[in-house]
Amino acid sequence: MCGFSGELRLDGASPDLGAVARMTSQVSERGPDAEGSWSAGPIAFGHRRLSIIDLTACGNQPMHDPELGLTLVFNGCIYNYQQLREELERERGYRFFSTSDTEVVLKAYHAWGDGFVDRLQGMFAFVIHERDRGRTFMARDRFGIKPLYLAAQPGRLRFASSLPALVAGGDLDTSIDRVALHHYLSFHAVVPAPHTIINGVRKLPPATTRAIEADGTVTDREFWRPDFTRDPDKADWSERDWEDAVLAAMRSAVNWRTVADVPVGVLLSGGLDSSLVVGLLAEAGQTGINTFSIGFEAFGGEEGDEFKYSDVIAREYATEHHRIRIDTARMLPALHGAIGAMAEPMVSHDAVAFYLLSQEVAKHVKVVQSGQGADEVFAGYHWYPPMQALTEHLGPNASRDELVARAAESYHAAFFDRPHEEMAEVLRPEHRVEHDVSLALVQRHFAAPGAQTATDMALRLDSQIMLVDDPVKRVDNMTMAAGLEARVPFLDHEVLQIAAQVPPELKLAQEGKGVLKEAARRVIPSAVIDRPKGYFPVPALKYLQGPYLELVRDALHAPEARERGLFQDDYVERLLRNPNESLTPLRGNKLWQLGLLELWLQTHGVQP
Repeated sequence: MCGFSGELRLDGASPDLGAVARMTSQVSERGPDAEGSWSAGPIAFGHRRLSIIDLTACGNQPMHDPELGLTLVFNGCIYNYQQLREELERERGYRFFSTSDTEVVLKAYHAWGDGFVDRLQGMFAFVIHERDRGRTFMARDRFGIKPLYLAAQPGRLRFASSLPALVAGGDLDTSIDRVALHHYLSFHAVVPAPHTIINGVRKLPPATTRAIEADGTVTDREFWRPDFTRDPDKADWSERDWEDAVLAAMRSAVNWRTVADVPVGVLLSGGLDSSLVVGLLAEAGQTGINTFSIGFEAFGGEEGDEFKYSDVIAREYATEHHRIRIDTARMLPALHGAIGAMAEPMVSHDAVAFYLLSQEVAKHVKVVQSGQGADEVFAGYHWYPPMQALTEHLGPNASRDELVARAAESYHAAFFDRPHEEMAEVLRPEHRVEHDVSLALVQRHFAAPGAQTATDMALRLDSQIMLVDDPVKRVDNMTMAAGLEARVPFLDHEVLQIAAQVPPELKLAQEGKGVLKEAARRVIPSAVIDRPKGYFPVPALKYLQGPYLELVRDALHAPEARERGLFQDDYVERLLRNPNESLTPLRGNKLWQLGLLELWLQTHGVQP
């Protein structure tokens, strides 16, 4: 788990080593254990390392293999690296100078070519350069757990593990991307790849490889896409059969994510998802598991912790449990820190909770497993049942076009923060787009083959798009800001491949995640399965008031904000007069959306 940066020249010039150094410094928190750089010919790499596998200097990066003529920067973890290494040694005769998964990536590319990514079980973003052919190859994992940002200009490509790193490199178009801004204001800050909030930076989509030849020719390949249709070979499966398959996939996913040369803990909220991770680790024979829960001071009569649920699991499995209670005085400074840690602007208050939690957890362990993603994989949100009702209402004779159109309308009503028509109130004319590009994105995604029902369409969109650029990115950014590696077993591609085939009615049972709940009953106490749905409570940030409101006011009135001119003045002032009255369908604060964007742009020095 690390951070990297680099520059590839395609015009015969030498890379700007100063820019690469600045970019690498910007991702230093992602890799506190070692720093390295390497350059030759058209390519320059910088790297910061968090040592998880092969703690010796042999695993340092950039990793150069002079015999193969390959150099690599890598962020992530390949859980099946030992099995791949054995195959490379036994069948291909490769020799290894380290025990790291990084070297396995390097030699697997040499042995099997671009398609080697299909063999990888893990989370990853990497860039490989071939000395002899002048070819550069990059990839991002199936769920986009690991980031890869790109800034292309004529004759030059820069890349990094965060967007602010590319800003630090300089010479960048920092104008606001109007399509991305529309997505940001529609999808509660989600900006799907390849867009980012600024025009000069793009991101490689998940499950995608990109090959750049020496002459600049670019070839992209999507190497994985889940199938959300029913498998005829499983048509006679019972509910118990589906539960067996889900449990087997989860056992495997949790076990894969114990691979490390350092201890692995668990972020334990006390809900079904993280509790199941602990239960499966204990079932596999692990003892003394380090578990971590966070709580905040009660505020406005609202409880700020869920320790009573996490305590149940901690007692059941005799974990080394750490209750981390955060007092209100830490919240405002932590908010500044969390915004500084964001690779892209994120409006969820969970970011602050994860930021604070990660700072404390990193004092004890370097790797944790998390229950993130279960709701998007196993249908835990409230907008899925209406999608299923729509499918049943239209019946099997409805046309595909009608199903897509009606499903997109239903999703829009439940999920979108505001209709396209409202953008004219929010944005100044030069920052608007003429058409509803966000609804169009949903419609295109729903219309693509491979999703059978309206529920399947929504689950595919959420697991492949909305999840990637909101909760997944949030967990990665906030944990890596503390030099902590987070692993997410629910975002195992084999888990999703099973979950995608489960009949929607089984996932929607028991108010959502029914098939997962029934499978989990064989492992963990029902008390944490049947509890009310929980969340990361941050009561002091639920409504804008006091210093938090003043922070937003100052950001929106700052000279940079006025020069940037994103928002209509009368709209901003109306929200500031009544800061907690304008909420989105998902109860997000519309003023916070505007303020957070400006706070992020100003914090990271994105000039108007």
